[in-house]
Amino acid sequence: MSIATSPAGEPPPANASTPATSPLLAAQKHLLGNYRQPPFVLDRGRGCELFDTEGRRYLDMYAGVAVASLGHAHPRLVATIAEQAGRLMHVSNYFYNAENLRLAEELCAKTGFDRAFFCNSGAEANEAMLKLARRHFFNQGQAERYRIIAFENAFHGRTLGAVALTGTPKYREGFGPSLGGVTHVPYGDVAAVRAAMGPDVAGILVEPVQGEGGVLPAPPGFLAELRRIADEHGALLLLDEVQTGIGRTGHWLGATYDGVQGDAAALAKGLGGGFPIGALVLRERLNGALPPGSHGSTYGGNALASATARTVLAVIEEEKLCEAAVERGDQLGRGLAAIAAKLPHVCVGERGRGLLRGLILAPGVDTRVALGRARDRGVLLTVAGTNVLRFTPPLVVSEALIDEALAEVEAALSEMPAAG
Repeated sequence: MSIATSPAGEPPPANASTPATSPLLAAQKHLLGNYRQPPFVLDRGRGCELFDTEGRRYLDMYAGVAVASLGHAHPRLVATIAEQAGRLMHVSNYFYNAENLRLAEELCAKTGFDRAFFCNSGAEANEAMLKLARRHFFNQGQAERYRIIAFENAFHGRTLGAVALTGTPKYREGFGPSLGGVTHVPYGDVAAVRAAMGPDVAGILVEPVQGEGGVLPAPPGFLAELRRIADEHGALLLLDEVQTGIGRTGHWLGATYDGVQGDAAALAKGLGGGFPIGALVLRERLNGALPPGSHGSTYGGNALASATARTVLAVIEEEKLCEAAVERGDQLGRGLAAIAAKLPHVCVGERGRGLLRGLILAPGVDTRVALGRARDRGVLLTVAGTNVLRFTPPLVVSEALIDEALAEVEAALSEMPAAG
């Protein structure tokens, strides 16, 4: 069997594995079996392309689940990481570091918030936001205000606190009693939110687009109504922008699409372009909610992560990647709608915003089989919800690569039989 290479004819890497030294053997022997990876090992990337240890090329239409904003091996990101690693990596938050202070200023300017706290992931950012909301009212002498209104079908992370906020029961199963003080209501149901409100509510937590839940954008006017309800009850509007932020939906924040400003927002994924970083951004009036000793992060905001994130922000702005996310997202949405129209026995439509898009599969179609068929044709995607193929390519994706990916996905799905 011939080994696929890049269009330029780039050969497989010199250290390509042989059967005797296959890293798959190490995976089977030493990794915790909590994932379902396919039987190949990714080795290197360039732009929106990935290559495995056998030299096969893949189109990256998932970007590490909306993480690799600038694609792979972006020269400015590579240079930043190398330079900063040779200068200063980590000192902890017992001391300021220059890169983190610059990042805080730049991130606040772009998001419209006033203050920032840095951590390592989206789950940590959501944990910090939960603690911020509860401690804010505690500090005001309202310790009874701790309940959070969250939404069914939501996803907020894998820690026990984030899982309690997550409105999908399967993520909480088997982990003992859930953290109390969380009420889940249907996403998009304003009447249900109003009915759930009370004097004990500290905040309303919402994703502008439910990514993991199936790429479900907030219904028109929904976020604005949540803002109004929160203000009426003196509660906080908390935005989970982990997947929707940093240009993914065409704005620095996904809620900007709806013209809504939250009281705090959790960020991660695309902020580091592949380097782990999370952030909580908040309004000035909440600045005293987490006084010294109440919350922290050993690695959060270290100089290397901060320098990397600053470069991501700079490239997105200079290369107008928010605008590109709208243009390329529209192209992707039209292409997915066309596939659904051609293959109604497999697909029933598409939805999403910017470069966060989902192809909705017909009832009875096995989503993981569809995922595997696309992968076999060299297109890497993820599953969202129970019946959606999720497309979250790097923000630098080209028109030509989207067309190529659409053609391969259409060919892959056309081979699938109608659902029984």
